[in-house]
Amino acid sequence: MSLADITTRITKAEAAAGRAPGSVHLIAVSKVQPNERVAAVLGEGHRCFGENRVQEAAGKWPSFREAYAGVDLHLIGPLQSNKVRQAFGLFDAIHSLDRPKLATAIARIAQEEGSCPKVFVQINTGEEPQKAGVLPGGADAMIAECRALDLPIEGLMCIPPAEEEPSLHFALLAKIAERNGLSGLSMGMSSDFESAIALGATHVRVGSAIFGARVAAG
Repeated sequence: MSLADITTRITKAEAAAGRAPGSVHLIAVSKVQPNERVAAVLGEGHRCFGENRVQEAAGKWPSFREAYAGVDLHLIGPLQSNKVRQAFGLFDAIHSLDRPKLATAIARIAQEEGSCPKVFVQINTGEEPQKAGVLPGGADAMIAECRALDLPIEGLMCIPPAEEEPSLHFALLAKIAERNGLSGLSMGMSSDFESAIALGATHVRVGSAIFGARVAAG
C-alpha cells in the first residue's frame, strides 16, 4: 500500500457515496514513524498529518514546518490540560476533546491567544470503560457546554471498539453530529475508512497503510 493507493481508494469511496471529490481529508498518522518515512510522504506533496502525543510532535514538526509549507497538523491522541498551551503552538486541530475540564482549559488559552485550533469532541460510541471520550448520552450536553465557551467545534471523533462492526459506530456518530448541527466527522482508519466515508466521514486517519508498520518508540 502507498499514499497514492490510499488517495485513489478515498476518491473511489467518495464517488460511490455520492460525495464531492476532495470532501474527505486524509490524515496521515505519523506517530512513532521515523522522520525519513514522514519526509518521504511530505515529499510526495501530502500535508495533512496526525500525531498522538504533544511531546513527540514537538520534537518532530517544527523542523518539518520550516522545510515544507502548508503543513496541517492534527492531534488525534489524548491531551492533558497542562499541555494545552503547548498544543496550541503545534496543532491546527485537536480531535480528542473528551471532558469539561479540558474544554475549559482550551477556552481559557484561546481567549489569551486570540485564536484556537479546530476542535472535535471525542465520543466513546462503544461506551468502553478503558477508552476516553464522552458517552453518547452526554454528547449533546458536552457540545452545548463547548459552544457556551465559544470553542470552534468542527465536529465529532470516534474510535469504534475493535471487535464490533465499525459502521454501527460511524452511523451513531453521524446521527449525534447531525442533530447538533455539526458537519465534521473524524472517523475511519486503515481497515475501515471506506465504510466511514460512506457514512459521512470528513476526516479519515490512516497510518500503517501509508507508512508501513509502526516503529516502537524507545
